[in-house]
Amino acid sequence: MSTFSGLNTAYRGLSAAKAGIDVSGQNIANARTEGYTRQRLTTSAIGGPAMAGKFSLGVRPGGGVNIDGIARLGDVHLDARVRAAAGVSGFSAARATAFSGLESALNEPGDKGISTQLDKFWASWQDVANAPGEAAQGGVLLQQAGALAKQLSTTYTEFDNQWSQLRGEVRDLTAELNSAASQLADLNGRIRSATASGGSVNELLDQRSLLTTTIAAIAGGTVRDAGDGTIDVYIGGNALVTGTTARTVNVIGSNTMAGAAGSPVTLEWAHRPGSAIALDGGELGGAVSMLAPAASGGPIAKGAETLDAFAQKLADAVNTVHRTGAVADGSTGHDFFAFAAGKPLAQGLTIVPTGIADIAAAKPGNGGLDGSIADAISQLGEGQGSPDTFWSNFVVELGVTTRSETRQADLAALATNSAVGMQLANASVDIDEENVSLLMYQHAYQGAARVMTAVDEMLDVLINRTGLVGR
Repeated sequence: MSTFSGLNTAYRGLSAAKAGIDVSGQNIANARTEGYTRQRLTTSAIGGPAMAGKFSLGVRPGGGVNIDGIARLGDVHLDARVRAAAGVSGFSAARATAFSGLESALNEPGDKGISTQLDKFWASWQDVANAPGEAAQGGVLLQQAGALAKQLSTTYTEFDNQWSQLRGEVRDLTAELNSAASQLADLNGRIRSATASGGSVNELLDQRSLLTTTIAAIAGGTVRDAGDGTIDVYIGGNALVTGTTARTVNVIGSNTMAGAAGSPVTLEWAHRPGSAIALDGGELGGAVSMLAPAASGGPIAKGAETLDAFAQKLADAVNTVHRTGAVADGSTGHDFFAFAAGKPLAQGLTIVPTGIADIAAAKPGNGGLDGSIADAISQLGEGQGSPDTFWSNFVVELGVTTRSETRQADLAALATNSAVGMQLANASVDIDEENVSLLMYQHAYQGAARVMTAVDEMLDVLINRTGLVGR
């Protein structure tokens, strides 16, 4: 091995040290870049000649260091755990948010809640019973009945608006899912090409990992390694992305809660119309489950259906007793509540009497100073099977369900945070560690430069000074 080989060894050392400095610099520059995974220079020693030559002087040292590549310090198992946790968390969060919105719409307990309006409504009937024929008491009763009907209508409208808002979010999430799938398919192609040509794909892998997490959070996607540098992504058991091909997802179904019973909101493949996608995770899965028709257990539509049932129960209870009473002209059989045609019952509840003369507060034949019918109506809010009990049961059931969904969402969020924390602990950049690496590579560079200087001086003596002794 010639003396010149020492220069090559020193040069390799310089190159490796410089590459190490570049990698540490890249890590430091991206310490705050979302999704960036720290990198490390991988090297290996170059061995010496396997056999000594005829004129060999014995065992020779190796040929220096070889740069094998730049390793991305990610962990596929931790990445998979993050995706799984993101899918569960997205599903739970979507449902918890929707249930919280329903609970808020009830305003229970509170001055604007239906329970308070019911109490005032029954109290107004009692006031009429205590002062039959008084215009002021009758006017207060009609005003309070109108306030109750309005509050019921407002609550139903809140439910309907929340359904429509969630329907719009499903449309937006579907568009985001399709965009992420298209970007991932493009990255698959770029990574495959770069891998085949021997280039570095670490930054591309970081981008792809972020996209797979996004897809998992939206639709609960799972990932499979295709073995050629690409990955396949599945949602609902079917491929969303295969190699460089991304399939499009469409959202179909009614745009209104009223029409959801005949045309439920579902997701389907664009290339296979009519083939529904059954999502069991992600924000999309949670949102679509909330938009289901009442017959299929859809919470929002079921809640609106309960509001209609309450309006019907209230009207039936009051009208049944009110019909037995006599109005000012002595006639009977008059309803107190009615429903507007073409509207949901909760939105169409109306008040039939327009004045005190139309309120049947007395029993037939007892005269205008009798308030026994009004008193009987004032007692309708008490006991099992009453409108108040029906409403209270609904409020309690919704509250319990909301707490349960919120608790599940909190637990899922904790699991996600834990998974992300473990991922970051393994893959994120540690500035102190990188500073140590910089110092190490700096000294290695200086050492390699010193070796090169020493070899250069040796060669100078050998080439320029050999044979000059004694001259």
